[in-house]
Amino acid sequence: MLTIAEENYLKAIFKLSNGEAKTVSTNAISDEMETRAASVTDMIRRLAEKGYVAYEKYRGVKLNPSGVQTAVKVLRKHRLWESFLVEKLQFSWDEVHPIAEQLEHIKSDELIDKLDAFLNYPKFDPHGDPIPSADGKYTLRNQILLSQCEKEFTGTVVGVKEHSKAFLQYLDTIKISLGTKIHIMDKLDYYESVKVIIDDKTEILLNSSATSKIFLKPNS
Repeated sequence: MLTIAEENYLKAIFKLSNGEAKTVSTNAISDEMETRAASVTDMIRRLAEKGYVAYEKYRGVKLNPSGVQTAVKVLRKHRLWESFLVEKLQFSWDEVHPIAEQLEHIKSDELIDKLDAFLNYPKFDPHGDPIPSADGKYTLRNQILLSQCEKEFTGTVVGVKEHSKAFLQYLDTIKISLGTKIHIMDKLDYYESVKVIIDDKTEILLNSSATSKIFLKPNS
């Protein structure tokens, strides 16, 4: 049986690889886990011995099929719990991530399947991330980062790339959430800023630290 720390590492590697079978550097894992590179190396060796990852010194680490399966299962639990906390217990989207970090390690598959059914099988969590089904499949959609959109583009916010409390509270302050309509009026060189209209009402200037973390779905 895997420890909580081992599950967290598998989840981190999966997210860093964007769910693809590609190698992730130990430095990237160290930054994601906010720990020393030596600690990362020790953990990776342990996971490799258990068959969850393939590790090559100086090149990095890649999840084996069992590692992918475990990471997806942890993400499924995390995102279902976030959905439950927001939808049923009225937590705000900036509060649920650390709570779900604890709940995601519950081992009962039966509980999670019943939670999924209770929530009517949601496809996306409160931050717009896809929720894997019981068989590990998840829905992808046509989305693009606001920073990559051109002038006159209009889209709807469908997700965020960062889940930190500070960032989500900032979005609340400027009235941006899932479902918000955003129209790009202009793109400026200064700090890679973007002038937008929010919900056809409010003009605001966003810098790259915000636009690089907001996903939009094009409005048809």
